[in-house]
Amino acid sequence: MSLTLSAPDLSDAAFAARFHDVADAAAHTDGYRPFNEQAMLDARSGRRSPQLLLEGEDAVGAAIFGDGQIALVVHPRYRRRGHGTAALRRLFEDEGGMSGDLTAWAHGDLPGARALADRFGFSAVRTLLHLDRPLTDADAEASPALPDGVAITGFRPATADEPGDNADWVSLNALVFATHPEQGAVTESDLAVRQAEPWFDAGDLLLARETGAENAPAGRILGYNWIKIEPGSTVGEIYVLGVHPDAAGAGLGRALMVAGLSRLRQRGCTTVELYVEAESTGPVRLYRGLGFTDRTVDVQYHRWPR
Repeated sequence: MSLTLSAPDLSDAAFAARFHDVADAAAHTDGYRPFNEQAMLDARSGRRSPQLLLEGEDAVGAAIFGDGQIALVVHPRYRRRGHGTAALRRLFEDEGGMSGDLTAWAHGDLPGARALADRFGFSAVRTLLHLDRPLTDADAEASPALPDGVAITGFRPATADEPGDNADWVSLNALVFATHPEQGAVTESDLAVRQAEPWFDAGDLLLARETGAENAPAGRILGYNWIKIEPGSTVGEIYVLGVHPDAAGAGLGRALMVAGLSRLRQRGCTTVELYVEAESTGPVRLYRGLGFTDRTVDVQYHRWPR
């Protein structure tokens, strides 16, 4: 088949509309988005290249490629015709061959994705569980059981006059996720990018702080639960949850989860979802204990240099 690539950027309205049409069609059919948030942020910033896969004038798929990472989806209407194989071959050719170190996420871990990974020499290296559960009025009314000397407050964004919580949060997040390849690498600039997103609300980044003897809410941050609600959506997300190692084992993670579920329900959400590494046994046990069940499984594949 004759497959071509179209890669202006997402600031081109016509290109962006066609790109999102493909992604939306896949999401409608599969039940989940084909590109994760980081891929979309990279595409909008120019760090990675968004591409349309064209057969003639038909957009048969979309991809985000670059920085050693591949994200690819074929439009449901054109699946099982070899477009995925042709797209990968073309992408590899345009990037100077197939000898580089590459990673790719398969959202949903569909059989077609596993077959493509095997065909091109990729091996599964990470499994990400996508869990969800309904929210009820009981969640809205629940009160977190906090350790003594700890209070939950909202995030204080940095301003021209005040440093806010930006640097402290980034430092704690890096400590908590020191071994995590994406979350542990978040910088203050990355935080600023997320603060500029339409879904950001400082009140949705819940911080557990030491109160001290004077019960002042501006003490050391011991943990956080960042929840996310896309505009107009009734599905909320536990975006990222972290607890300082010094506070581990005190029930702070569960308390932050209860507080996050309460805020999501109070803000009108009827369902909550989250993503967690399958091998993170402690967090997985916490989430399942709070009623979360499996929705889908995402798998990251890796291809080592040859």
